[in-house]
Amino acid sequence: MAHLVEIDDADDPRLADYRDLRDVQLRTSLEAAEGLFLAEGEKVVRRAAAAGYAARSFLMAPRWLAGLAEVLDASDAPCYVVSEALAEQVTGFHVHRGALASLHRRPLPTPEEVLAGASSVLVLEDIVDHTNVGAILRCAAALGFDAVLLAPRCADPLYRRSIKVAMGAVFSVPWTRLPDWYDALPMLDAAGFTTVALTLADDSTEIETAVAGLDKVALVLGSEGHGLSERWERSAARRAIIPMHAGVDSLNVAAATAVACYVTARRSR
Repeated sequence: MAHLVEIDDADDPRLADYRDLRDVQLRTSLEAAEGLFLAEGEKVVRRAAAAGYAARSFLMAPRWLAGLAEVLDASDAPCYVVSEALAEQVTGFHVHRGALASLHRRPLPTPEEVLAGASSVLVLEDIVDHTNVGAILRCAAALGFDAVLLAPRCADPLYRRSIKVAMGAVFSVPWTRLPDWYDALPMLDAAGFTTVALTLADDSTEIETAVAGLDKVALVLGSEGHGLSERWERSAARRAIIPMHAGVDSLNVAAATAVACYVTARRSR
């Protein structure tokens, strides 16, 4: 059972995992160095615990203790109990959902492990916004995709904002980073997937046509700004577009992912 520790000093060194959560660069460096990530909110903390992530500690206001009693009972990590005002002082924002947990990261699986048994996967290139990455993971979970692969420069799915937007889907959808950006799509081709790049290329066909009849498909999506690199766009087996009206040429990458996943999940085989 977690040991409850009341703290009334914002400078207490035991709260180091929770400091300056709005400073993205600082948090990215700290979390990588310490091998930790933060979960925010009762539902997300519970889903992280259910997925088997071990807690380093918890931070919560007294009124949230009862709601997470079963999680605390199953852990031997300390639970730092603070006022909501002190939590805001430490973290840099109002923790309106009342509960935070610092958890240990686990080694990432290999792409081969993530792809085993999969038939529908997402492949992300240089998507750097944590909100978009979280929303895409949530799309994958909601629309029945089996796995997500991320290029090395993609934003961290275990960053607090990503997890929050994904509502914990990052804990249920298998994902990993690709060690080799250059030959990532040929690797998927060799594994039996047809790679379908979402792009405005001249030879793109409508997404329904591009995915029809495919047994194993990998949807490939590019960065928020310029989209896919020329390397990934040209090395994909097929290129696809979501038809638009009123002179709009594209959607936000998370919205485009939702549409493409919906169509792909319902493809005829």
